[in-house]
Amino acid sequence: MMNDQVKKPEGGLLQSREWMAVLRAEQKEIVDMHCGDHVLYGVEQKVPLVGKYLYISRVATLTDDMCREMCNLRYGWVRVDVNDDDMLHVMQSACKKIVKAPHDMQPRQNLIMNIVRTEDELLQDMKSKTRYNIRLAQKKGVKVFTSKEQKYIDIFYKLVKQTATRKKVSFHEKMHYEKIIAILPDENIQLYIAQYQDKILAVNVISFFGGVATYLHGATADENREVMAPFLLQWQAICDAKKIGCEWYDFGGVFSEDIQDDGKRGITRFKKGFAPNEKLYITKGSYDIVRSSLHYSLYRFLQKLAK
Repeated sequence: MMNDQVKKPEGGLLQSREWMAVLRAEQKEIVDMHCGDHVLYGVEQKVPLVGKYLYISRVATLTDDMCREMCNLRYGWVRVDVNDDDMLHVMQSACKKIVKAPHDMQPRQNLIMNIVRTEDELLQDMKSKTRYNIRLAQKKGVKVFTSKEQKYIDIFYKLVKQTATRKKVSFHEKMHYEKIIAILPDENIQLYIAQYQDKILAVNVISFFGGVATYLHGATADENREVMAPFLLQWQAICDAKKIGCEWYDFGGVFSEDIQDDGKRGITRFKKGFAPNEKLYITKGSYDIVRSSLHYSLYRFLQKLAK
């Protein structure tokens, strides 16, 4: 039976007090905006030669009052992740100048799988190759467990760098991962670790928040790829999420089918194998509420210059 848990990226984690505690531990400046029963959290961003702007991630609800409050903040501009046309219309009605941000701060397309089904049903709905690889990893003796020990964080970061090189994707500083794992309580964050014989082959950072389990970060080793450890690692997290009452499993961002980047295409293919029939959660991306045309024009000019 479905309850009131809502399908949304990260389950709302990025607009939570718990996540703000992580960012504050990283010495980030946080702005709290109280509008009636709603609270919005913004994170201050600094741009060399230009100044500061405020970024408000993954907004779930937006009202005229919230927009007016954002327009009064003392920043050159305020960047907001916008869900849909209705939210964008509210911003356009309440603020003088709204422009599409030059890049999106969060993925515009998330694959969020409904897991309120039996394990057999979930397996049956997967692509046959994904289902085969899960069972192959089990047959090969891949073991999956959770831990927050520093030695596994160290291994994870080593694998992150390997994965980033192989897939040609960017990654965070080690401190960011350490703060997430140390500050968020056990019920909200875990390291999932896949071990084959005496080797750690894959590590995932999984969050549990708002009825949604989310694959926040992941990394894999270059060796023993034939035992398919990452497939079993995801499957174990899905099974655990079901046991604690989550209704959704968020695989994070995916890319369009026609993307030319082999690394990103491979990431998308891997994720979609678990839920090939699930409709993607698609947002409008990031938009900027411009307060200072001078600062914003300088920012955009320097961006073009850098490219």
